[in-house]
Amino acid sequence: METKKPKNVFHEGAITSDFIGNSIYKHQTKINIGAHNIFLGQVRADEIDGKTVSAIEYTAYEDMANQKFHDIREAAFEKFDLTCMHIYHSLGTVKAGEICLFVFVSSPRRKVVFQALEYIVEAIKADVPVFGKEIFEDDSHQWKVNN
Repeated sequence: METKKPKNVFHEGAITSDFIGNSIYKHQTKINIGAHNIFLGQVRADEIDGKTVSAIEYTAYEDMANQKFHDIREAAFEKFDLTCMHIYHSLGTVKAGEICLFVFVSSPRRKVVFQALEYIVEAIKADVPVFGKEIFEDDSHQWKVNN
């Protein structure tokens, strides 16, 4: 059995609408797909202790994180009838209002894309070693707590 090498899912900085659009556009000619679903994780301008988040600086244990993303991807393909999947996560600074996580799934059936996307996003949140440092408008910072 051939083992697939984990792909690099990291994208430096914010994930742009052009990047997202180009990723989706590639699938318009595939006639075996009946449904697509996307998740866009966006940096929120949360208020914490009276200070507003202006950006998040993402870091990761890249090799370990890419392996975890790969494992999640493989598990999702085993569990669901998926035709295609893209996962991209930002590294570096992403401003409030910008996209930091892009997950795209395709399947012959619509119900599957909703179930798969929920499974994938929850697994990423729980298992992938990506860390965010919240940067406030006054340039102070704190490490983000995943919730």
